[in-house]
Amino acid sequence: MGVWECKVCGKSVPSRYELLKHCKLKHGHHGSRFRHCCPYSNCPCTFRLWNSLLSHIYRSHKAQTSSEPSELSIYSCQLCACPQLANERDYFSHVNEHLRRNETVTCMFKDCSFKTSIYNTFHTHKNRKHNPHNVNDFKAEVVSVVARLQESDTSVIDVSCAAGTDVESETDVDAHASSIEDLPKAIEQNIASVLLKLEHVHFVPATAIDELLQELHYLLSSVSVPVTFNSLCNILNKCSVTVNESVVKELAETVCKTCPLAKAFAKDGPLATAYKRKQYYKKHFNVVNPVEYILDPKTNKTYQYIPILPSLQHLLNNRDILESVIHTQKTQESTLNVVHYKSIRDGIYFKENIFFTGEDLKLSVSLYVDDFEVCNPLGTSRKTHKLCGVYWILNNLPPGSHSALSSIYLAVLCKSTDVKVYGYEKILEPLLQDLIILEKHGVFITGLGEFVKGTVQTVIADNLGAHGIAGFIESFSGVYFCRFCTGEKTDIQDKAVQSGHFNLRTKDVHETHIKFARENSTIYCGVKRECVFTKNLSHFDVTRGYPPDIVHDLFEGVVPVEIALCISEIISKKYLSLDTLNNLILNFPYKWGDRTNKPHIIPRTYASRRTIGGNAHENWNLLRLLPFIIGDLIPEAEPAWLVLLDLKEIVELAVAPLHNKETIAYLDCKITEHRDRFLELFPARLLPKHHFLEHYPQLIECFGPLVGQWTMRFEAKHSFFKKVARHTNCFKNIPLTLATKHQQMIAYHISALHLKPALEVENVSVLPVDVMNKEVVGSLRQKNPEINDVHLAKNATIKGISYKIGMLIPYGSTGGLPGFAEILQICIVERSLSFVVRVLFAWYREHFRAYELTISPNREVALVHLENLADAYPLCDYTVGVKRMVTLKRHIIV
Repeated sequence: MGVWECKVCGKSVPSRYELLKHCKLKHGHHGSRFRHCCPYSNCPCTFRLWNSLLSHIYRSHKAQTSSEPSELSIYSCQLCACPQLANERDYFSHVNEHLRRNETVTCMFKDCSFKTSIYNTFHTHKNRKHNPHNVNDFKAEVVSVVARLQESDTSVIDVSCAAGTDVESETDVDAHASSIEDLPKAIEQNIASVLLKLEHVHFVPATAIDELLQELHYLLSSVSVPVTFNSLCNILNKCSVTVNESVVKELAETVCKTCPLAKAFAKDGPLATAYKRKQYYKKHFNVVNPVEYILDPKTNKTYQYIPILPSLQHLLNNRDILESVIHTQKTQESTLNVVHYKSIRDGIYFKENIFFTGEDLKLSVSLYVDDFEVCNPLGTSRKTHKLCGVYWILNNLPPGSHSALSSIYLAVLCKSTDVKVYGYEKILEPLLQDLIILEKHGVFITGLGEFVKGTVQTVIADNLGAHGIAGFIESFSGVYFCRFCTGEKTDIQDKAVQSGHFNLRTKDVHETHIKFARENSTIYCGVKRECVFTKNLSHFDVTRGYPPDIVHDLFEGVVPVEIALCISEIISKKYLSLDTLNNLILNFPYKWGDRTNKPHIIPRTYASRRTIGGNAHENWNLLRLLPFIIGDLIPEAEPAWLVLLDLKEIVELAVAPLHNKETIAYLDCKITEHRDRFLELFPARLLPKHHFLEHYPQLIECFGPLVGQWTMRFEAKHSFFKKVARHTNCFKNIPLTLATKHQQMIAYHISALHLKPALEVENVSVLPVDVMNKEVVGSLRQKNPEINDVHLAKNATIKGISYKIGMLIPYGSTGGLPGFAEILQICIVERSLSFVVRVLFAWYREHFRAYELTISPNREVALVHLENLADAYPLCDYTVGVKRMVTLKRHIIV
């Protein structure tokens, strides 16, 4: 019976030593994609580096390590004939099941005849009368003790040992022999994984790796022979064994030359050269290599396509990803009648698409199209090596799964100039052919043993890219500039979308426009040609397949323009000067994530340019924190200030990951109010992006939360290709170089992908429950009646969200507004996260569109479980004058 279990793959081994060997061999080279879990079941710590794990075990579990028990306790239930239980935790979990069925349980400790059928009564008795206790305190019929194998013994403990049988089963012997035979292959593959990571994740040149391997092979196969010879001689002399010196020398040479490392790096080894490594990666890591397509053989115009069908197959052959897809499908089916918008699968367009109806699993793919520079955009190579990339993601995964750049996959990479010459239909031809196959026949998923069909649901792009690939006019100064409706540009200053004046584009109307444009060879109602996806795919509708983009509409469109206009108005009224404003921005005490995206100063040319410029993150941060930076200097009724505050609320609603009917209606009202105030202060200054913004309430109902379809993470993906171009410095066929490197990187991440622990924490301390606040202890024992101590941490990360002591979390609500609490301690109980918090009173301050905080009169302390939070995103508080204040980053539903 295994007594140590790997927290990653679930394998059971007989000792801590064997568990560490297993983890090092199987999970030792996954870098930041994988965190090593502490092998002790009561410890929640995880580590990125193997050496950090070993140091932690030495520091925190030294007593357990040095005095690992030589005996194994087997627990038996007094009420039923269940299989023998391997540890105390499993035994009490089993007893709890009897209590939950109101069965009478007799106390299992010596000299105690207490009986009860009530769950809480039993645990109260146990904690009062038998705490602490050890294995010797149990009754003899409950616990039987058997010898535990020593760490040097690699056989697996079997239940038969408890019955007096000391014969190892043939199955265990065969499994042990098999593991020994597979060990060299496993070592070889781990070495290959390290080299793959060095070359295609850390961008170490292949020539440098070749030189490194040659030196290592020489050291392992030649230089280390005398050292091995001396070691063998010392061992033989110590054991008083006489062996001929030539035999020992031959043995030392054989050991060094047959070492898996030396064999892998040898001239005839599988990893000796760049070519051999490439072939090895393709065979063992299932690399989907790019396919080169020729556009013009005379001018040698080509582009790279990564086949999407084998890419999907490779992705879904990963057990963790497939289980996540199936779980999302089941969750979607169970929430069909709930009117909440959490993902694109909750939108009207998904539910009305007949392809996705029914209980069968269907794959939903979103594509992203964009141009980007791989060289310095201000240098001499500007536009020379500008590329067009087509990426894709799988919408069947839970929301937030695509925050990691390695979860965004490449489909097409080509020169931007070639797209302009040959058009999207030519460039996307192989992709479209595979998508047609995916729609009609599907892709075979080994884990399911069947073909699964899929299609493209959305194409994500900035406005220019979306119009170009969808067949709309690519000028926003024309009459018909909107892909969502047939409104004219001259009407957007006088008429709002909410008035119903603008007719939405539908499939039938769009087909009429295409027909007229084709027959008359002209542009009609903003339509130039048919969308290449609508033309080839049966279940893609151009009027329902191009969601808006918050990044370009708001953070790089409306926000910098309105800040420039309003700041100019505020400065003209002498409330402050530009220098004062810039000094306040520079000296503001930004905290945690706000410091990472610290806003830039306002340029002196902002008034003439009518924009403050800047990137999306900086503009978002500036708008959110501007009330804290200059709010005390601005009168409450200042019109320009009210425009900015309305815009701040609109942004909070637009980026919310969860919506319902009420939040969508509120967003609609705020957009109307903001439009009226803006036009009153700045007549006829509305941009086309203001018009796109007015469509957002309806589009959220159609596409789900728009933050799930924004371009923010896709644009971050460009950074990988820019790094590769900079490190390789090879531009002869730049699409081929970049696509090849990318596929090797993706292969590494998919092969190294495990469900990394949801909870990540490195340093913890143990505290007895009894010394904590009474209310906290009550809350802890309400959920975990047996708890005696908790792990405390100063910071922890769960599902990519980091928490630190001093941060604020949304807690409770008052009058429909969220409440807040300050994190005092981070508690970890059975790998679940809870917070000891100080409850704060919050008053909404209209002038700041933020909340003023005070400590409750009773200084109330509470325990908050993570799953009970209205929103999992932590916040920062700032001091504004003498007031302690906090502002939201995204709207919270309470």
